[in-house]
Amino acid sequence: MLAEVMAELAQLEDPRARRVNEKHGDDHGVNLSKLRALAKRLKTQQDLARRLWETDDTPARLLAILICRGKAFERDELDRMLRESRVPKVHDWLVNYVVKKNPYSEGLRLAWSADPDPVVASAGWALTSERVTKKPEGLDLAGLLDVIEAEMKDSPDRLQWAMNHCLAQIGIEHAEHRTRAIDIGERLEVLKDYPTSPGCTSPFAPTWITEMVRRQHEK
Repeated sequence: MLAEVMAELAQLEDPRARRVNEKHGDDHGVNLSKLRALAKRLKTQQDLARRLWETDDTPARLLAILICRGKAFERDELDRMLRESRVPKVHDWLVNYVVKKNPYSEGLRLAWSADPDPVVASAGWALTSERVTKKPEGLDLAGLLDVIEAEMKDSPDRLQWAMNHCLAQIGIEHAEHRTRAIDIGERLEVLKDYPTSPGCTSPFAPTWITEMVRRQHEK
């Protein structure tokens, strides 16, 4: 079964998709819509997902994420998988599709946020953004803003992006911290000049916060 799936993944390789993906640091040429179609056909298969992951092949790992049972992984297993996920798309999908649904997510959030590896720390911040939005009870939002204010400007790209996302979510979801969140964004100017396609919202936190709050008020 593994050999058959790997052969099918190889057939999905598209040089044009690879060129686009490599611009984002992803080392594969598989069209993600076709990958999702394959996952839908395979359905959930935890054993196959684990075997696909162990191949260390990016399309195989993306497929593994789509067909696994996120709640079935143990804490140490997820920690190992996250540290192995150096490709951005694998890292993002693992956090969003697997870790967020796992009962160990909160403990991992705390551990990863304090990790000296900035890529691992970015996963902690991604999980924190999720809590800011969906379950803020118990979070020290003012303390998070203190850390963002002190560290975001000089953080490596992926960690900086995750911290900026958290900054924006605090400003969007929590009116009592909105003015400070916007002020931090304006002073640090992180992602201020990030190229944004027409119709898309800039990731620059003050712009992002203002636009999302405007949309909320229009509903």
